[in-house]
Amino acid sequence: MNLTKHIPNTITCLNLVCGIAGIIACFSLRFDLAFYFMLAATVFDFCDGLSARALGAYSELGKQLDSLSDLVSFGVLPALILNRMMLSMTWSDSPICYLPLMFAVFAALRLAKFNVDTEQSESFRGLATPAAAILCGAIAYYTVVEPYGFLADWSRNLWFIPCLTAVLCGLMVSRVEMFSFKFHKGQGRGTRVFVKRVFVIAFAICILAACLILKMNWSLAVIATILVYILTAILA
Repeated sequence: MNLTKHIPNTITCLNLVCGIAGIIACFSLRFDLAFYFMLAATVFDFCDGLSARALGAYSELGKQLDSLSDLVSFGVLPALILNRMMLSMTWSDSPICYLPLMFAVFAALRLAKFNVDTEQSESFRGLATPAAAILCGAIAYYTVVEPYGFLADWSRNLWFIPCLTAVLCGLMVSRVEMFSFKFHKGQGRGTRVFVKRVFVIAFAICILAACLILKMNWSLAVIATILVYILTAILA
């Protein structure tokens, strides 16, 4: 029996396990731990595709399993993080606190559109679910480690998280072209997409270095990088 063909699906399952573990952490209000599990899921999500290409182990089962795992790790998990944040930080039992759960619905729509859209091989139509999820996770992480920081103050407002959810949901199902970070062989270095990739990567390195030098929390670098990525894709 050829065991190598099962390696990508095994890695995908680890993505799913991280998503489930992050959900469990949410119920204990451990948003920091949930964010770490989300980042681990992101690594596994990257590695399953990498291993599938390296081993030539593509399968329809793997494609469907990947989408289902992504829905848990980058759809349900961030939706629950935002919901639990509102309940714990605003001390409100208003139905508004459950609006962020719509993130999971729009993440499912985004993943379904990606599966049936053959034009999204080198670029994306709409914000990718992992990017939207990591932005939510990073904000939640920051509110835990910096409870008196500006993002924590904003999160205590009853409308900040619902508005953030609405913007991200809209971006995920939009037709806005978002460039991927996959560098393809033979791709010209002078293209606009190549320049955008290099700019965002350089910005990420610089902002992370600035956070370390200024002793600011590293999650701010993650938040800033994703925001710059979105603005670069929309405006440039």
